[in-house]
Amino acid sequence: MRAPPYSIPTVSRKRRFVPAIAATGGAVLVALAMPHTAAAQTVRADGQTAAPADPAPPAEPVDARGPAVINSAAESRRIMFEADDLAYDSQQDIITASGSVLLRSEDRSLRSDQVIWNRATGQIEASGNVRFVDQDGSQIFTNRIELTDQFEAGAMDDLLLALREGGRLAARSAERQADGSIVLTTAAYSACAVVDPEGCQKSPSWRVTAERVTYDPDDRKIRFDGAYLELFGARVLPMPGLSVRTDGSAVSGVLIPDLRVSQSNGVEIEGGYYWRAGDNRDLTVRGYLYSEAPPMVSAQWRHLTSRGAYQITGYATASNRISDFGATPTSERDPRGYIAANGKFQFDPKWSVTGSIRRASDRTFLRRYDISRDDRLRSTVNLERISSTSYFSLAGWATQTMRINAPQGEVPLALPVIDYRKRFDDPAGFGGTLELQGNTLAITRRDGQDTQRAFGSAQWRLSRLTDLGQIVTVTGLVRGDVYHSGDNGLTATAIYRGNPGWETRAIAVGAVDVQWPFIGEAFGGTQIVTPRVQLVATPPIRNLAVPNEDSRAIDLEDSNLFSLNRFPGYDRFEDGIRLTYGLDWEVQRPSWRFKSSLGQSYRLENDQTALIGGTGIRERVSDFVGRTELRFRDMISITHRYRLDKDNFAVRRNEFDATIGDKRTYAEIGYLRLNRNIAEGIEDLQDREELRFATRVAFAKYWSIFGAGIINLTDFEEDPTLTSDGFEPIRTRLGVSYRDDCLELGLTWRRDYSETGDAERGNTFQLFFALRNLGFR
Repeated sequence: MRAPPYSIPTVSRKRRFVPAIAATGGAVLVALAMPHTAAAQTVRADGQTAAPADPAPPAEPVDARGPAVINSAAESRRIMFEADDLAYDSQQDIITASGSVLLRSEDRSLRSDQVIWNRATGQIEASGNVRFVDQDGSQIFTNRIELTDQFEAGAMDDLLLALREGGRLAARSAERQADGSIVLTTAAYSACAVVDPEGCQKSPSWRVTAERVTYDPDDRKIRFDGAYLELFGARVLPMPGLSVRTDGSAVSGVLIPDLRVSQSNGVEIEGGYYWRAGDNRDLTVRGYLYSEAPPMVSAQWRHLTSRGAYQITGYATASNRISDFGATPTSERDPRGYIAANGKFQFDPKWSVTGSIRRASDRTFLRRYDISRDDRLRSTVNLERISSTSYFSLAGWATQTMRINAPQGEVPLALPVIDYRKRFDDPAGFGGTLELQGNTLAITRRDGQDTQRAFGSAQWRLSRLTDLGQIVTVTGLVRGDVYHSGDNGLTATAIYRGNPGWETRAIAVGAVDVQWPFIGEAFGGTQIVTPRVQLVATPPIRNLAVPNEDSRAIDLEDSNLFSLNRFPGYDRFEDGIRLTYGLDWEVQRPSWRFKSSLGQSYRLENDQTALIGGTGIRERVSDFVGRTELRFRDMISITHRYRLDKDNFAVRRNEFDATIGDKRTYAEIGYLRLNRNIAEGIEDLQDREELRFATRVAFAKYWSIFGAGIINLTDFEEDPTLTSDGFEPIRTRLGVSYRDDCLELGLTWRRDYSETGDAERGNTFQLFFALRNLGFR
């Protein structure tokens, strides 16, 4: 057991003290003989003076068990130390501590077998199993290290530097420079762990070797001279001018190239440069070389300001492309490109603006260069004010279609879109909430119908829990609409047109919803059975008199079964009196959860001209809709959504999603079939069938194979506009990858089965790798 701490005043370079050390009752005492003073005094650990002590002979060992404090008068730095043995050479003015030596000074510490402190020069040398921790928490392991009297590392031999933020530097020797940086010679750097999660030693997957490495602790940057990248011990790539940040943040430098082979562009090599313009902004410039296409360049600028952030990305080239229209494809050589920008700015806690711009030069550019496969590009701006009881939005939307042969002139521009909502709690004194809403929308088309809409509404909602446990919700809604439209005959679907000119519409809704949950034990767990009944009454509404812009994709589902309006959007509203009923059943056991819902609705009238046949709600009695979920821990997740025909129980909607496995080995399967028999020509509601799958199988600890695919199973009977035989792959992917704690690499093969303009069908091969702490990805 170590003794209590002792305080040892020490020498200053400017004012030299010559101490004498004596052992008294297990305590270490230091006598200071000061030049030009009358007498020497002995100072105890508690700060009190004692009688002068006779000087001890040189290098006499002293029992120094217990920590002590070294005070540097010139620099005001206190060095706490502990050691098993302490010896002082008064002739050379050298203190030697040995045996489990520990030195601490503010946020730095050192452990070693022996420490020799030369008080005359201020140099401290530690040797034997040295471990030095600097002010940032980085650790140096070596056999010998020199420290200054400021307790800073100096020269070192055969060292290992373990950085606090991750990564390790090993070198044959190192030396601290005057500016505080450390220069290492014959060095190697890696961010890989040297032990696996089971505690077994392992070799780093990658490392960077260099003849000279400069580590700047203040700037937290490592610079390499003559660097090479090694993968699994093999030197594979020179890396001139490489520098990395020890805290993982980005630094300017050349990016590692990517290699790809595609059917449309041939062999592709991608490389670039990253410029760190500041702590809050950066620029990435990339170049793309192709064997079958002219080169392309791209740039991305990102900026974080005091009020928000934004980024701008652009691509530019000049290449041959297939014309968008016409029966005979033609080649054209035009400037081509794409720009994407988005950002958000918060002016104060309530007001903000969000915007995005996406625009391409033509409809096949993004697919050909594998940038995006979206079938439309949306640009928007939205000014918002959000408080605890209100919401305001002023927005605008513009869309560019990417569908071949879809006229851009028929695509709408929505500007402005204004929405305001205000909520009042208990406005009449008997409970509930009142929400007022005002909304306006203007849609224009270059070659199509124009529509303007405005409405105001008030909705009151009250929920109560009865003594028997029922949850009763009462809702009332009134709304008034004003529409104006022109060029209505240009809309192909007649039920979507509405009457040209000015039209008005009034809506009133009353609804009562009752849920009665029953909770009990079952199957070794807890089950909850919740019957639910809803009554909704709405007077007749002039739905077909007004245009339909946002309520077209209607379909009865479990998600909208109990909605006041089962149409999406605002342009259509379901009227009449209907009764909706259903049952929710949930069972929970340790690690297991099962949940199922089933419901149907009954309508008192059968006059619903706004509803489309095949959607499940056109007739008086609706189809059955349901949802089933099964989960087991994080290993199994299965969801099944369905709609059954009320007459013959035929499956009109069958949607299945399942995930089985863990993070390393798993399988995902998705299947969808819509068999609704909706009349031809009703957009967004055609039948289709699709299969999606993805899987990954891990082997040999760090290796895995993976695959994915999308297959169109729709045949001519389901969609007469298609010529598919019912099995048409759209895209498949297969690959192999290696991934450990600091390295990811792999080879991927992808095949596209559809040809869109100059985005040809065929195979694409890509070789990729990512290194932790080097910012390659």
